[in-house]
Amino acid sequence: MKTMNALLALEDGRCFTGRSFGANGTVCAEIVFHTAMTGYQEIATDPSYCGQFVVMTYPHIGNYGVNEADTESPLPRLSGLVIEELSPVASNWRSQITLGDYLSKRNIIGIEGVDTRALTRHLRERGAMKACITTELTCENDAVTAAQSSQDISEKNLVEEVSTKVRYEWDPESRLSRRWMPARHASCPGIEVDPDGGKYEKLPPIRHRLVAWDYGVKSSILRELRRVGFGITVVPARTAVRDVLAEKPDAVLLSNGPGDPGRLEFAHDTARELIGQIPILGICLGHQILGAAFGGKIVKLKFGHHGGNHPVQDLRTGAVEITSQNHNYSIDPATLPDCIEVTHINLNDKTIEGMKHRELPILCIQYHPEAAPGPNDAAGVFQEFADLVSTARPKH
Repeated sequence: MKTMNALLALEDGRCFTGRSFGANGTVCAEIVFHTAMTGYQEIATDPSYCGQFVVMTYPHIGNYGVNEADTESPLPRLSGLVIEELSPVASNWRSQITLGDYLSKRNIIGIEGVDTRALTRHLRERGAMKACITTELTCENDAVTAAQSSQDISEKNLVEEVSTKVRYEWDPESRLSRRWMPARHASCPGIEVDPDGGKYEKLPPIRHRLVAWDYGVKSSILRELRRVGFGITVVPARTAVRDVLAEKPDAVLLSNGPGDPGRLEFAHDTARELIGQIPILGICLGHQILGAAFGGKIVKLKFGHHGGNHPVQDLRTGAVEITSQNHNYSIDPATLPDCIEVTHINLNDKTIEGMKHRELPILCIQYHPEAAPGPNDAAGVFQEFADLVSTARPKH
């Protein structure tokens, strides 16, 4: 990994200097900040960050390295990573490669030595914007011009870039979704030991078949669905509804993913066609797609929700969960029809975080209940959906 002087330029003219790690070159993308203290490899491989630079607000990044087991997709999907300090040591028994080498091998640019506190405050005041990270342009004005002239993220169809090209079965051998257990639990009921000595919680039998439309789905979401008894088939984003329903699944997932949901009319059409035919779970982008299909208006937030500390209240019970989030858009509640019940709100800005249909087996959430990275307060939504499917009968 060759380190070079690097420049970060925002489209409004603000510039920051630092040193490169990972790849070198010149890249332009939308820039957002993320408030999680850990989980940089899950963030780097989350397809929802395609087309974005991510600023880590926690100052020390890379100290536990990277391992392939905790990635959310086969490749890093973000456009670049902005941090204050890259750890010179990766110390963890599961570490396989340093963060810098991981990004370098996959041609992802990074910049360290940035005053991320000042940068985050700037983005909070001005909002998410286009930016340029470069090791080639030395003139700040040239870098600012590059940022300004780059394509806006709302003009890109990023879902097509990250969605699977072929359908596949998730975890057909029921091994990838198992939860690792500490050695002290080896003799507990429900624990299985692999030949290599690894201890895992046994998965339940498959009770329902689910098809997931892949708009940028995270592996952890699929793991959690398998852990509550779903057998899962993942299909490309433009898969026809008739082809899916012909297989007679018990439920479908509209997954998370990147970019502007307003550009995804084909996905809105998919959701409209599914409504009333089968139980539906929407997560993050899938939540927004369902909101649009119900007639809701999509609005862009000033700087979005990106982090692992967002308080969300369940309006049905009053309980508050601390959630992991990653989105730039929301649904305007005033534009939703009466058949939709708002079930969750964000306590920071009162935006919608969850909805359900009052009569049909459909629910959706704006946050990330799989907690990768972040707290697992909201993991119960997977069991809630499994219970909903158990009581519903598909009409196809």
